[in-house]
Amino acid sequence: MTTNEIEYPFPDLPAAGIANPIAPGINWVRMPLPFALDHINLWLLDDGNGMTVVDTGFGLDPIKARWTEILEADPRPLSRIIVTHCHPDHLGLATWLATRNGAPIHMTQGEYLGGHALWHQLPGYSVADMIVQFRRHGLDEPRLAALTERGNGYRRGVPEMPSSYHRLFDGEQITVGDYQWRVIVGYGHAPEHASLYCEALGVLISGDMLLPRISTNISVYAATPNDDPLGWFLDSLRRINHLPEDTLVLPSHGKPFRGIRARVEQLIEHHRERCAALLNECGTARSAGELLGTLFPRELDTHQVMFAMGEAIAHLNHLEKQGALRKVEDDNASIRFIKTS
Repeated sequence: MTTNEIEYPFPDLPAAGIANPIAPGINWVRMPLPFALDHINLWLLDDGNGMTVVDTGFGLDPIKARWTEILEADPRPLSRIIVTHCHPDHLGLATWLATRNGAPIHMTQGEYLGGHALWHQLPGYSVADMIVQFRRHGLDEPRLAALTERGNGYRRGVPEMPSSYHRLFDGEQITVGDYQWRVIVGYGHAPEHASLYCEALGVLISGDMLLPRISTNISVYAATPNDDPLGWFLDSLRRINHLPEDTLVLPSHGKPFRGIRARVEQLIEHHRERCAALLNECGTARSAGELLGTLFPRELDTHQVMFAMGEAIAHLNHLEKQGALRKVEDDNASIRFIKTS
């Protein structure tokens, strides 16, 4: 394999809700999702007398039913539940699974607290604050109204938040069965996203930090309006990039693949092109809302508008941090960006 290649060693998708062996001690579980991104990959690891789950799926009864079938097919209990990050398709059923036999939930502190902030609608993480943020960045009133009516979608995917957890740290080694897994914390997509790397197996469970065909969402929260999550994400990709090129990457969406450096190069180029397209439009002051069509020329539903606005703001903030754009605020606190030269 050259660094310009991406290979998909498993061309066939597994049936939903079936544990499929994919590497020694690793089973691939594919569960449905109730939106355009229609699936998530979850991982079930052999842990000796027990099993470790990595991510849990969206909090819906049909997903619970499929988990029940999987767990009843293997008499071993869950030894732990590892959550890569706090988004509903990953954290959604963690508490439900944990209550089956008392398995502890492992996640980073940033993800635990970030999830609680979204679930409890804390200041800066509430729908109301998001609406204020998006209005300042030029989103039109009909789409703001649709987002308001949609309400707190987070709770629909995470019916119950865990009240305790085991904290994961960057660089920590976790023993699962016969193997050691190293925690690699990444930033930009979520507060402290935890990927897992096993050198002995040559496997990276990448979560949402490295996906084979799409770029993970990178958004700015109202609580931290001047953040540069795109810069953090690109730096995190470069940290993953040093892993061996023949590493088998197990992503949360899409097929497992090999070709880390090729994929990292594609993603860096993808975001460079998106930044260039935005910069080209900012000869006059433009808002994120006005530039949605530049980044996303297709029709967007309400769910997608939320992510698209967060991502547009993230790219504009990144260009401002680089000195390519200047932020302009008017008397109504509306925010636009204009080229510096």
